[in-house]
Amino acid sequence: MKEIKRDLYLNKLINRKENNLIKIITGIRRSGKSYLLDPIYKNYLLNEGVKKDHIIKIDLDLRKNKQFLDPDYLDNYIRDSIKDNDTYYILLDEIQKVEDFESVLNGFLKIPNLDVYVTGSNSKFLSSDIITEFRGRGDEIRIYPLTFSEYISAYDGTKEEAWKSYITYGGLPLILNQKSDEQKRNYLISLFNTTYLKDIIERNNINRTDVLDSLINILASSIGSLTNPKKISDTFTSSSIKDVSINTINSYLNNLLDAFMIEKVERYDVKGKKYITTPSKYYFADIGLRNARVNFRQVEENHIMENIIYNELLTRGYCVDVGVVETRKDNVRKQLEVDFVCNESYKRYYIQVALNLETREKTLQEEQSLLNIDDNFKKIIVVKDNINHWITEEGILVIGLQEFLLNKNSLDL
Repeated sequence: MKEIKRDLYLNKLINRKENNLIKIITGIRRSGKSYLLDPIYKNYLLNEGVKKDHIIKIDLDLRKNKQFLDPDYLDNYIRDSIKDNDTYYILLDEIQKVEDFESVLNGFLKIPNLDVYVTGSNSKFLSSDIITEFRGRGDEIRIYPLTFSEYISAYDGTKEEAWKSYITYGGLPLILNQKSDEQKRNYLISLFNTTYLKDIIERNNINRTDVLDSLINILASSIGSLTNPKKISDTFTSSSIKDVSINTINSYLNNLLDAFMIEKVERYDVKGKKYITTPSKYYFADIGLRNARVNFRQVEENHIMENIIYNELLTRGYCVDVGVVETRKDNVRKQLEVDFVCNESYKRYYIQVALNLETREKTLQEEQSLLNIDDNFKKIIVVKDNINHWITEEGILVIGLQEFLLNKNSLDL
């Protein structure tokens, strides 16, 4: 397998180097957090002239390192490893496995020549209580499964073959090691059941595994659809599962969010400039995991496109909402949806997703919600077709999906 380029995250680490904060790398399991620390960042440090014995890397999920799960042992080991006043780089993988790790890390912050990097596979250890413990001295770096640009950099084949593989099997890095379609399918199905699901059940002491299982199936079958705990509860009831409370559903949704398996997207009233608390949309952190959950049967291209575009926007650092635009005609109110409202600092983009714009009528239909927004921020339609980008008569950018994904400046064309 070719080397996977993850320059976006490497540069984030480089920009935070020796900033007197604990660098906290989070993300779904198997998304490449460990690989980012070692070999990518470790090799960078070595190439910059850092001595090998000044880089201390401990994989806390390996059995051979179980003694480090004792916070006192870990603390003493790191302190005893400091032999001079030069900077030591501490790379701790899966830090949440260490009991009372907050106090250990806070202790490291008081040692002036330590630069600390940790990874974790769930958001439990980033709760408000723990952030308070760090007293503003934690710096989170969220890592996502491979974007299509990263995927294609290591894929052995044509761009068309890479795209077909990507939309089917997703961007978990180890997918690139699997040779056949059968191996890829089996890898994802096994990973979902024996790693992700098992981890969520054990960590949260879930008793109703049947409910969790059904909930995941519901979400996987309806990515990009508006829903809420009440609507999901009604789905359970219609399926003759009547003893599931809305609180249980809400709790299990939060468990899935904590594990970074899914993302919740709020609705934003563009004209009213306010959030609509319910219903919301849910997308999967990796489209391959979603496809594995439905046994690679349900392939709704439009929703899969939405999921991939949403993940791409998160990777690029945008805050993403679903837009709602209210219109009035003949005293009749109508709500139009904008697939994504993306914000970064003073920038904003409105994005609509469409399979194609084959006719003028289809173009006007997809433009409708965008044309009812009365500000001057950029408006974009992303289509499935591999086309050269162009501008509609109304001034809206139309861009093909692959160009959107492969050009990091595609929003500013």
